[in-house]
Amino acid sequence: MATLQWRPAVNALTKPVSYRIQIIPRNIAGYEEMAADISAAHPNYNADLVRSLAPLMMEWIQDRMINGDQVTLPNAFIFRVSAQGRLNSPDAPLPDDEDMLQVSISGTRDCTRRLRTEARLERLPVNKKLPNINSAEDTKLKLVDVLNPVGLLRLTGSNLYFDEDDPDCGCVIQGTESGEKKQSTFGNISNSEILLAPDIPAQAHPWNNEYVLSLTTQYTEHGTPRTGIYERRLRTPLTVPGLGAPNPPETGILTDDHATSHVSINGGATSANERLRIQVIQDLVKERLLFSLIDMKEDGTSGAEIPVTQNGEYILPGFAGSAVSSIEITVNNYAALWEMIRNYYNGRLVDVLDVMV
Repeated sequence: MATLQWRPAVNALTKPVSYRIQIIPRNIAGYEEMAADISAAHPNYNADLVRSLAPLMMEWIQDRMINGDQVTLPNAFIFRVSAQGRLNSPDAPLPDDEDMLQVSISGTRDCTRRLRTEARLERLPVNKKLPNINSAEDTKLKLVDVLNPVGLLRLTGSNLYFDEDDPDCGCVIQGTESGEKKQSTFGNISNSEILLAPDIPAQAHPWNNEYVLSLTTQYTEHGTPRTGIYERRLRTPLTVPGLGAPNPPETGILTDDHATSHVSINGGATSANERLRIQVIQDLVKERLLFSLIDMKEDGTSGAEIPVTQNGEYILPGFAGSAVSSIEITVNNYAALWEMIRNYYNGRLVDVLDVMV
């Protein structure tokens, strides 16, 4: 029996750096492989018969789910339909979201028990030559995962060195909504650290302030270029104008590549211009998001946490020593915000805000 192959992979979401267990598929099997394997193990079933029946079985499962059934195959898998999204009231219409319906597939107890009992794991060595970006920190603000247009970005990791004059190598910053720029201004390039003045591409909307960073290197003259992608998203500071004005302009925040902002700032009170941060913590136990205003230092001062479970208007209080006494927000797309934080931000999302009077 073949083994399950795995290798240690850097988990850039932890500090200090830890490693996660990454299962490496040996290959991708489909109907052709299914037909060949089953006919070999059971000669009474020829490959053509299996190949013709397998898609019909999958179609039957889909039809059953479309008609509201759960399909449970003993000693195998459970197929369910699930839905994501929240309603503002019991009689509210369903959200207009093409991603609302999802397919959930899980192993039955016997299937999972057999997998855990019979599978044998084989450890593979870490790919030493792949660029590995462990952290990205703005040197001016001393904050990780912040892409500051007037600061320097420090990348740390391993196998980072590349030749600036090699057209096939380099560092690229790409917006999740649009825009891409190859970086050209470096203060230092070494195997363990890169210092650069970021050239940030523009995106379609002011709230599209999310970026992905990648690094391509080539270790030998005739070697294949290899690309490493920083596993966390970078975010640029957002300007919040006229916060103390009677009718301040709406400012979109805490969003990814969407054409409308997940959250917006609609008002508040401040006695002076100030740079601070807004934080969202995902509470999986109570299934809620906790919003708060925090200062510019990690583990620094913070305001009270405001629990949010649905779309709506909320007031976030300031913190001790801040010129900002409150910020009024509207959560426009709670479901999308929840999914974004869970999938890409490991339960914590932060935006830097430049609040202007």
